[in-house]
Amino acid sequence: MTDVGLLSTVEQAGLIRRGEISSRELTEHFIERIENLDGEINSVITRDFETALDEADAADAGQQKGESMGVLHGVPITVKDALQTKNLRSTGGATELRDNVPPKDAAVVASVRREGGIVMGKTNLPRWSGDIQAYNDIFGTTNNPWDVSRGPGGSSGGAAAAVAMGFTSFEIGTDIGGSIRFPAAFNGVWGHKPSFGVIPTTGYLDHVDGGVNEADVNVFGPITRSAQDLELLLGVMKRDSPPWVAELGNAPQNLKDLKVGAWLDDEFCPVDDEVHEHLDKIVNELEKDGISVDRKAKPELDPAEGAMLGLWLVQRAVSQSTDSDGPGHRIWLDQHARREELRLKWAQFFNNYDAVIMPVCFVPPFKHQQKGDFGSRTLICNGEERGYIDVVKWTTMVGMAYLPSTVPPTGLGASGLPIGCQVVGPYGGDRLTIALAGRIGELMGGYQPPPRAL
Repeated sequence: MTDVGLLSTVEQAGLIRRGEISSRELTEHFIERIENLDGEINSVITRDFETALDEADAADAGQQKGESMGVLHGVPITVKDALQTKNLRSTGGATELRDNVPPKDAAVVASVRREGGIVMGKTNLPRWSGDIQAYNDIFGTTNNPWDVSRGPGGSSGGAAAAVAMGFTSFEIGTDIGGSIRFPAAFNGVWGHKPSFGVIPTTGYLDHVDGGVNEADVNVFGPITRSAQDLELLLGVMKRDSPPWVAELGNAPQNLKDLKVGAWLDDEFCPVDDEVHEHLDKIVNELEKDGISVDRKAKPELDPAEGAMLGLWLVQRAVSQSTDSDGPGHRIWLDQHARREELRLKWAQFFNNYDAVIMPVCFVPPFKHQQKGDFGSRTLICNGEERGYIDVVKWTTMVGMAYLPSTVPPTGLGASGLPIGCQVVGPYGGDRLTIALAGRIGELMGGYQPPPRAL
């Protein structure tokens, strides 16, 4: 029998709703797993178990009276420490906020609570969410559940590791340059980066006074153990009030009617042979399933320009600078105009294709890299040294264009480590990318617990 902690959110919520397990029992189960198994992973770094148990008891009491708080009634979760959580320490991984306890939740956390979710802790991340790893001077390093010598990806690394290990029902991650997509791919779980603007991003800690504004490029999204969970949580988290509400398209009626591109490699950022071979297997399985895939399809844009522009916008989005002089803003407007030209080229591509399958990272999950910075670190790809900056090239050109991207678990590569892909669709096509990624997950085996989780 599958450990209840490793079930999907949909399954866990169903068990509570039917009275087959209580919220307290599920919460206690997660607590036990965290206390017994998180020592070598270090994912859940702030814990509020007593409050969570009290809220679970309240949920159970409501259940006995026939009351329902919502679709997440009594479901315990953890939240990435980049998000403000009411009365629970929220640091952004920065020593400046070591003792910060916000008076209110981030909007998306409030939405989850309104549907009955219970926040029992926070998960680790890099300082100000600024790396493709998960370590900081307050809480130390989070390790990959599949190989503790490697990182879990970032910046939502603690979040994805916690989901993979069955420490939480689901997680709320954030993504500017790939911070949901890398961890999902590196840990073998599901992750969805929504179209920009779909989910409110107030309450994000990217500097000491953060939390008020919604930064360009930045999105929040779910990290889960099933595609069904992504669908459920997209509905829970979706913005439903001004200043603006993005409209989402419907899921496709028949996936075999889709026309899908496969952009698996490119000279602007060549991928490791192991990654390419794994992505090729994914495409083969789709073709055998009757879905049309064009292996030569890609948007008519300069990917290097898109990646570098995306990186520039990410850097501006997370900048600590308070300089507001006119020329600085003028530069941003000029870059935004370039972004709109590239968005148009993406839109033209999606006039002919419904989605495109792309790499998340050019290498498999890599060993911890804590010396130097983005500019000085290197990684080995096909026996050659490559700049660490290449890590974000496949993700930033998607994020800067505001596009949705879903990462399904697709099994293990030749090295025994998870390797994911991103399924990218047109703006507002979130339900389409989740549906197609869902089928890919089914064909490739879906979520598999790391041996350490069993």
